[in-house]
Amino acid sequence: MVTMKERVALKFGAARRYSAVCLSAALAISSFPNAADAASGIYAGVFAGAADVRNRIVDVDGFSNWGNPGYIVDYDDPGFAGGVLVGKRFEGLPVRIEIDAGFADLSVDTKGLDPAHGDETAASTLRWFATARAGVEHVLGPATVVATAGLAAAQIESSVTDLDRELVDGMPTPWRMDPDDSFHDRLTKIGWVIGIGVETALVDAWTLRLEGSYLNFGRSKHTLNHSANNRCGRGGERRACTYRIENRLGLLRLAIIRKFAL
Repeated sequence: MVTMKERVALKFGAARRYSAVCLSAALAISSFPNAADAASGIYAGVFAGAADVRNRIVDVDGFSNWGNPGYIVDYDDPGFAGGVLVGKRFEGLPVRIEIDAGFADLSVDTKGLDPAHGDETAASTLRWFATARAGVEHVLGPATVVATAGLAAAQIESSVTDLDRELVDGMPTPWRMDPDDSFHDRLTKIGWVIGIGVETALVDAWTLRLEGSYLNFGRSKHTLNHSANNRCGRGGERRACTYRIENRLGLLRLAIIRKFAL
């Protein structure tokens, strides 16, 4: 069983890994011959890149993994994401604000929720995400390094599907979903984001940016055993049983940005 201290360490460890990757990329790009243009004004662009969706489900009551409350299953998968962004730099200040919207179909599932029988599947799908961030920038030779932080939102579908079958005249019936021990939710989750990136000027008003971000959408509570016909784990009460789902997303993306004079 993973302790609270270990869970916190895992979360901040993931954030540090993404920041380290992007900082390494920033140092590499800083050798580009074009100088970064940090002029004030509005800018907009498009981005695309690699996504790493990381989900965790906690069987709080030990219902699926019978008698093991707090049982944890991680289910992760890489994918692709793209989207648009718009922002503003402020004259005379090394700061900016920026919003973006990304689109993806990042789905991942696991049958490890009930390790004894393998008949329960946990799944999560991230459909879209958006962030609103404030950032500070620093000119580093021919490039500009930007660090940002702010709020993040995403639409995430989460589910647990339990399959059952019976013996009729000694023959097993086909597998069927048990709605009492299953759930499916679609939620808009609010969390936070941190990121670091590097920009370098291309031609005229165009800029190229390489950026890494870590988005954490917190925890959500879900229930099954809706009819309370079973106990929530060995010796537990007959009630709806609780699951907790945590969703995180890592992004490494390349953006092409155009600045607009005001």
